[in-house]
Amino acid sequence: MEYARLGEHTRCVRAGERLDRTVGGVTTPIHTAAAYMAAPDVDGAYRYPRYNNIPTQLAPAEKLAALEGAEAAIVLASGMAAISSSLLAVLGAGDHLVLQADLYGGTHRFLLAELTRLGIGYTCVPDADAASLEAAVTEKTRAVYIETPSNPLLRIVDLEAVAAMARRRGLVSIIDNTFASPINQRPLDFDFDIVVHSGTKYLNGHSDLNCGAVATSRALMAAVRERAVNFGQTLNTYDCYLLERGMKTLALRMAKHNDNAMAVARFLAGRKGVAVVHYPGLATHPGHETAKRQMRGFGGMLSFELDCAPQAARTFMDRLELALEAVSLGGVETLACFPAVTSHAKMTREARLAMGVSDTLVRFSAGCEDAADIIADLGQALDAAGIA
Repeated sequence: MEYARLGEHTRCVRAGERLDRTVGGVTTPIHTAAAYMAAPDVDGAYRYPRYNNIPTQLAPAEKLAALEGAEAAIVLASGMAAISSSLLAVLGAGDHLVLQADLYGGTHRFLLAELTRLGIGYTCVPDADAASLEAAVTEKTRAVYIETPSNPLLRIVDLEAVAAMARRRGLVSIIDNTFASPINQRPLDFDFDIVVHSGTKYLNGHSDLNCGAVATSRALMAAVRERAVNFGQTLNTYDCYLLERGMKTLALRMAKHNDNAMAVARFLAGRKGVAVVHYPGLATHPGHETAKRQMRGFGGMLSFELDCAPQAARTFMDRLELALEAVSLGGVETLACFPAVTSHAKMTREARLAMGVSDTLVRFSAGCEDAADIIADLGQALDAAGIA
């Protein structure tokens, strides 16, 4: 079946499936074997889990490729596995990378701990518009890397402009599309080369597995796959099954996440004691017009700055009842955390504050509960903390 011509919900449910017609089950079986007999339809003749060529591994990968509009995709053991394999697929000793400064803390840590050690240079650009990114390009630059919306400040980068700059300068363009999901944003449609995801988040959507994913062209995927195989970044087949199952409801879930986050953002924007709300769906957001142009929905993530002392912010978090204080995001349950002590804890305080991640910044993942209940929970916690 040619899934590219079918609707988004159909692709979520059916693309990539590997049904066992001899048994008749309507879900992809979990293949647990570590050793496989020779097979004529497999490159190299043998299936092997580390090679990511087991049917259970291929099912969610092909589903993602269908949703992102990619020629190929792969699912890996974590979001950082997806990021590292993609970067190392196109960078080697002596090369240079340009990135936006407003990045997920784990990515920032990878730059500091690994790229320098491997002899790869990089430059982080505070304002991630195409002109500023291009100004940081050197004769050794091989790739440009962005997030949009970014983690945790929901900054928006113009995909079309950055992709055009990268093409003009002969660079590989890479984007972390985790916050948007392929339902809200398809970077390959804007000529980006590689899309990475922390599949732990929206792709899976149920907070019960850790995984990553990459979608790109067949040519670039060969290099990404080589890195993934060599570094052993395999996702086990049971988690592949959970990922494919979660992705079947991705479009349904994202519609609810989008609606709930918009309702929460509007509530917080009008609430005393909230200094600023970072959500691209708000007309006051500096990236709102760009987001409208390149996104089909604004996502379930937002962050907001509390106008209070850190102790009061701590009380607010403690008094939340429906929203759970937890790391991660993108699940059906509403989660909240302080990026200063979670996603960006490994950064120096100076670097974190320069990025805009303060001690009272709250990252909020709007779940799939009723919006009115989420808002009521926020209101009572703010009242209990005396934030007004």
